[in-house]
This record gives sequence, C-alpha cells and structure tokens, in this order.
Amino acid sequence: MATQTTASCTGSTLLQPISEIINLPLDQVNFVAGQLFALLMAVWFRLYLHPSKTSPFIRHVVATLLGFYLALFCFGWYSLHFLVQSGLSYSVMIFAGLEHMHKYCFIVTLGYLILCQITRVYVFDYGMYSADFTGPMMVITQKITSLAFEIHDGLTKRDVQLTHSQKYLAIRRMPSLLEYLSYNCNFMGILAGPTCSYNNYIAFIEGTGYQPRHQENANANGKENGKYKQSEPSPKNDVISKLCTCAISLAIYLSLCKLLPVEHSIDDDFVSSTPFYLQVIYLYLAMLALRPKYYFVWTLADAINNAAGFGFNGYNKDGSPRWDLISNLRILDIEFATSFKSFLDNWNIQTALWLKRVCYERCAINPTAATFLLSAMWHGVYPGYYLTFLTGIAMTMAARAVRHNIRPYFLVSDSYKCIYDVITWAWTQIAISYTVAPFVLLAVGPSLKFYRSWYFCLHLLCLLVVLVLPVKSRRRQTKEQQDSLQDNQTDHNSTDNNCNQKDKAT
Repeated sequence: MATQTTASCTGSTLLQPISEIINLPLDQVNFVAGQLFALLMAVWFRLYLHPSKTSPFIRHVVATLLGFYLALFCFGWYSLHFLVQSGLSYSVMIFAGLEHMHKYCFIVTLGYLILCQITRVYVFDYGMYSADFTGPMMVITQKITSLAFEIHDGLTKRDVQLTHSQKYLAIRRMPSLLEYLSYNCNFMGILAGPTCSYNNYIAFIEGTGYQPRHQENANANGKENGKYKQSEPSPKNDVISKLCTCAISLAIYLSLCKLLPVEHSIDDDFVSSTPFYLQVIYLYLAMLALRPKYYFVWTLADAINNAAGFGFNGYNKDGSPRWDLISNLRILDIEFATSFKSFLDNWNIQTALWLKRVCYERCAINPTAATFLLSAMWHGVYPGYYLTFLTGIAMTMAARAVRHNIRPYFLVSDSYKCIYDVITWAWTQIAISYTVAPFVLLAVGPSLKFYRSWYFCLHLLCLLVVLVLPVKSRRRQTKEQQDSLQDNQTDHNSTDNNCNQKDKAT
C-alpha cells in the first residue's frame, strides 16, 4: 500500500522505509513526522526564543524559516504555491485601493486555491484523499482573506460601523512583508493550521498576549473572573492532555477505520440484505470511526501552538489558565450535540469563525446559503462536497424551523427537556451522517447511489418541515428584537418625561 502511494508523495522520501514497515502512505508519515518535529521546535521556541530573550524580528524569522522547511519536507517544490499565493495577495493589499482591497484580495486568494485544487484533482490525481499541498493553502487562504477584511475594517471604517468582534480584530497599520509571511507560513500552523487572527499572532510574537488588553473578557482593573492575572501561565498540562487525546484518537481511528468503511454503506449486497434501521446504525458507526482522524490532526496542531506559548485565552473561574484561543474542536460537544447548529459550532471552530466573519456577517442576501456555498468552494472541487453543503442548507433551515416551533413545548419541565434532548441527539447524529456521506464518497455516482438507497428521505423530510413550519430568519428576529427594545425604551422615556412634568407641576 505504501509503495503504491510513493509516487503521489511530492515531499521527502527519507522516511520511505518506515512507511513500508507500518503500511501507511508516505505523505501521511511525512505529515505526522513533520508535526512531531514542529512540537519539539515549539518547546524550543518558547524556552530559548522567549520574547524576554530575543526580539520580535528574530522570532518572526525563525518561525517563518522553520515553516518553509516543513513545507519543503512534506510537499517538495509544490510548497512554492504557498509563496505564490501569499505574494499575489500581498501585492493586491499594497497596490489596490483600501476601499476595495479586501474584495480583490478575496477573489485572487480563493481563485488561486480553486485553480490549484482543480489541477490536482482533475489533472494529476483524482480521488487522492490524503495529505496534499492544497491542504495548507486552505488555511493560508483563511488567513489572507481574514487579514484583508481586518485591514479594511481598521483603516477605512469608524468604530461605530464595526461590531464588537470586528473592532477587536481590526488592524490599524499595514503589516510588513516579514510579519505577513510569518503569520501565513509559521512552523506552528503551516501543515494543519489552525487559523488565528493577525492581532493575536502578533501579540504572541511580541510577548504581549498575556496582557489584559489582548483579552476580550478582561476587566478594566486588570482582573479576569475576579482574580488577578499571572504574568505568564505554563501550557504544560494542557499540552500533555491534548497529546493524550491525540494518542487515543489515533488508536481508535487505526483500529476502526478499516472495519467500518463508509463505502460499505453503498455496497449492493449490504443494501439489499440489511434492514434499513441497521443501515442507519452502520452509517452512524462508520462516521463515528472516521472522526478521530480529524480529532488527532486538529488536537495535535492545537498542542503545537500551545507548546510554543500561543493560544492563551484567559483564566477559568477557578484560576486555571485556558489554552483554547485557537482550538478547532470540542469533542464531547460534538459527540453529544443535540442540534445541527451545535454540531457545526463545535466542529472545525476556526473555519466556522472565518466563514462567519468574512461571509455571514457581511453578506446582505441569504447569508446562510452564501456561507455554505463559500464553504463548499473552499473545501475543494469534488462534487460530493457540493452535495454535502447543499444538503446542509436544507438541514439547517429545517432544524431552525423545528427548534423555533417545537422546542418551546418541551421546556415546561426537566423531564420533557431530557426527552427532547435524547430525541434531538439521535436525529442530529443521523442527519450529520446523512449529510456528510457525499463528503467522504467524493464522486457524484456513489453519492447519489447512497441517497437513492435512503430514498432521499431526509431531503424530503426537510422540505416538508420547511414548508409546514414557519420560521423567521435570524436577522429578521434580531431586527424585531432591536425595534421592540427601542420602542420599549421610547415608551419608558416618554413615561419618565410625563412623570417629570407632573412632578414639576406639583
């Protein structure tokens, strides 16, 4: 197996013997080895290149050079695409006018990513569902576009035009080329991310990430949650905990992935001889066995950043430090999610925040559909991705309608609420498995074959729910709440004025 995939690996072949021994593709072995090397470098970076010992310039240079080394090791000369994409986008930032710079940068960056994805999939290696050079480009795309919008917010808009989060993320000066490359291609996030805001990254490099002004939940008196902040907490316990989670996730994935392949759910013999309820259970178990792969990759990436001292997010109520500023998932909240939205909010968190900040909050027409479409385009050009995200739009609308119309009837008592949670958990897991099956199957034929074996039942159910149950859009609900609040405030002010007039008259 490993020998067959060697040709598709564009990086170093140094670990080819290990790849053959453990029977895993070389590109995946290189990826894990690169991340373990990054973990060691992160510890060294925090201890020996601490902001108190060296300048931000040195930290930027070292982080960037180590990032390029890892990119070359894993992807060979294909890693030049990272520089080309970053260089084109930086040129747009510098030479385009500030008023439209963010739009042009978004088009150029996303367009270059899609061009590379089309070339890789349809020209070189269709169906290579493993580590490839477009994976890091997806994270770089998020960083570049986020940076462009944050520069636009900081240099062209007044504070009253921005939301609270936009004011916190707004960038008030144009980054230098070194800062820009360090942010995009540092060794901590070059292989697997996660995305982070530019301001948080610069605060980490300069050593000011522990100061109250960089924490949204810090009080004006320098306290957090009622306790004085320490100068610099240690990430050791969190890093060890996340590495243990990585080991468990990897063991589960390697044990179950070959026993429960998703492709088996469209096998003709399986579909014809297995009762439908067992097909449902099998699909859920197959998706359950697939998720630990992502748990391993994202948790390891989070641990690498924490080991370097990046990711501090304030303190808990008991005074313990939180290292979840750039965490990408919450495993328990995913596995026990009771709604479609709750699942998505805890899965690939930084990507969800990116979609929210660059699309959902800024799109004037049907932001939900636009966000799902952007997510599909960003993920790649496999048809299964688009089937998944189109199905996701229907699922989201139906789930919103059910929650809006039915959930209030189950809030009358704790026992009713418990029953509602159990039912919605089961439906959420089934709906997620049904929705993301094409994402794993990739091609149109297998995806439609899967949906036909289920008689498109959840698609039809979503359509029925949306047609029968009324639901208002979130923006309309928010606007009505604001109007109601303003009316109440106006009535309250009028009443106060009348009372004051009566008091004066008296």
